[in-house]
Amino acid sequence: MWFDHSVFYQIYPLGYCGAERENDFGETKHRLFQIEEDIPRLKRLGVKAVLFNPLFESMTHGYDTVDFKKIDRRLGTNEEFKALVGKFHEAGIRVVLDGVFNHVGRKFAPFQNVLKERENTNDRFWFYVDFSADNSYRDGLSYQNWEGHDELVKLRLEDERLQRYLMDVVLFWIDEFQIDGLRLDVCYLLPPWFLELLRRTVQSKRKDFFLVGEVIHIQNFAKEICPAKLDSITNYECFKGLISSVNSDNLNEIEYSLNRLFGPYEWCLYPGKQLLSFVDNHDVLRAYTAVSDKRKLLPLYTLLFTMPGIPCLYYGSEYGAEGDKSDNDNSLRPPFARIDQSKAPALTRHIQTLIRIRTEENALACGGYRRIVAQNKTMAFARDADETIYACFNISDREETLCLGDGEGIDLLTGNRVSLSSVVLPPFSSAVIK
Repeated sequence: MWFDHSVFYQIYPLGYCGAERENDFGETKHRLFQIEEDIPRLKRLGVKAVLFNPLFESMTHGYDTVDFKKIDRRLGTNEEFKALVGKFHEAGIRVVLDGVFNHVGRKFAPFQNVLKERENTNDRFWFYVDFSADNSYRDGLSYQNWEGHDELVKLRLEDERLQRYLMDVVLFWIDEFQIDGLRLDVCYLLPPWFLELLRRTVQSKRKDFFLVGEVIHIQNFAKEICPAKLDSITNYECFKGLISSVNSDNLNEIEYSLNRLFGPYEWCLYPGKQLLSFVDNHDVLRAYTAVSDKRKLLPLYTLLFTMPGIPCLYYGSEYGAEGDKSDNDNSLRPPFARIDQSKAPALTRHIQTLIRIRTEENALACGGYRRIVAQNKTMAFARDADETIYACFNISDREETLCLGDGEGIDLLTGNRVSLSSVVLPPFSSAVIK
């Protein structure tokens, strides 16, 4: 499928466009043009798909949805977003949206009906409501929420009327905006039957529609990655291993995860399956901030783009954007206009080269995983398909030589011919050999 061969670029629209943190539900602002102006840059970078975090009408950060069929007025209008998707498609870039189906914001109209009408509205069946208790807002009722946050009201997906409503929303997004896929927020909380319902719904419109589930816990989700449910899930296990390995000078850690998930053994969890891979996103430290020794960033990104999975680059990280979880996570989601594009030119060039290699080489998109070298500061693995590509890494401060086998190859990062029997890696470097 198209997504197996794509590099994704993640955009958090409310942050990217510099929108207000809270929605006053007043005048519509027109900020989506900022993303449209960036399409030529993304095309030059080589990405083939954009992943948008929430951009429908919400109260604050986008995950507290108020209206599933209206673009957030802090960003623009439905017509403007429809035109934006068309511009991306003209550039050969697919568009994937964030589907938030586990919870909504308190101003979601059916929940407001419950607050006003209580037992006298059938909308109460869309939520887990207890009219004999109370909540932190003193509404005279309680309800299930997401992880203790009363501002996020959990949906009761078992209700058939709610199911019809949500599937109608998804069909509206496909018909109105011509989107190519969905990221399912907190997918680990969505029941398997809901994933099957969603798959049947989107396949009635698009056989190649992409469904990727957000799974933040290290758990076995392999049975959900199948034709009847999901195409992929987020690879948080390897995200944690990637950052921890380079910071602790222990590449054995990430190699263990790669082998456990994708190795050639019966007990491996996801052999032949594609997980969405990343080194940062809107919820975690920016990679440039998280990696203590910045010299290790280049081999880190080489790992991201050569390991099994679908690479996803968070906006601005190609320029060394920084951000921690202070200020209620807002520092992770800055306006793109404030990001210094000249800060880390070597990193920027390296990532652009990696995107080109990942897009061109079938073995990196579909090949298996085979361990060759696994040591604390050096590592090498092979991706085997119609051809074999070797990925090699050195995060030490001295030159290292690795033996991959016999013969010669070309280092796709440099264009230099190398001997597989003695691959010389300078300090803090990597090689991708074909």
